Amino acid sequence: MNCKTVFYWLIAIVITAIVIAAAFYFDESVRHFVANHQSRAIYNFMRNVSRFGDWAEHFTLGLVLAAIAWWRGNKKWTRIFLSMLLALAIAGLAGRGLKVATGRARPSVKTEHVWNGPTLRTKYHAFPSGHVASSTAFFAVLIIANRRIGLACLPVPILIGCARIYIAAHYLSDVVCAAVLGILSALFVAHFLLRSISNRQSPING
Repeated sequence: MNCKTVFYWLIAIVITAIVIAAAFYFDESVRHFVANHQSRAIYNFMRNVSRFGDWAEHFTLGLVLAAIAWWRGNKKWTRIFLSMLLALAIAGLAGRGLKVATGRARPSVKTEHVWNGPTLRTKYHAFPSGHVASSTAFFAVLIIANRRIGLACLPVPILIGCARIYIAAHYLSDVVCAAVLGILSALFVAHFLLRSISNRQSPING
């Protein structure tokens, strides 16, 4: 790793730290804003986004796409879709471990203690957002493999993150930290599985 690469990594780490700190700082402000600007129509829409934006739906989509790519004999896209599934699994498992270990109460839970330590109760599994971690990891791999297609899918994890905040399932920091976890999972998988096709701009059937 050369000095230029190290410099870029340091800049990325500093920016990430600032974004995470800002997210924690604005947690309560965002929670109050959302609570005071509720709409039944928007809430129902966001609840459906949350319902269909979980890891199971992403996993099913990735599995179907990998099967299609394999059936068509496209080794490149078979590897990409399998890498997306692997990143999804890593982010999901890591996120689950953090949820249980931290025991952060969801915004909808009335309690004096936000952080409660290890617990299996789902109402204390706010940190981080499993939905966002899984979706970000899934699509971040796609961005690394094919920037054009991946960026076109970027609104999906963003919308899911907004939905989780809107329905009071997570704080802003839960979503931001989950996105960081997803990106790290994607980078880890891409480093070992997608080196040969990283950043190539090729069509889906290429």
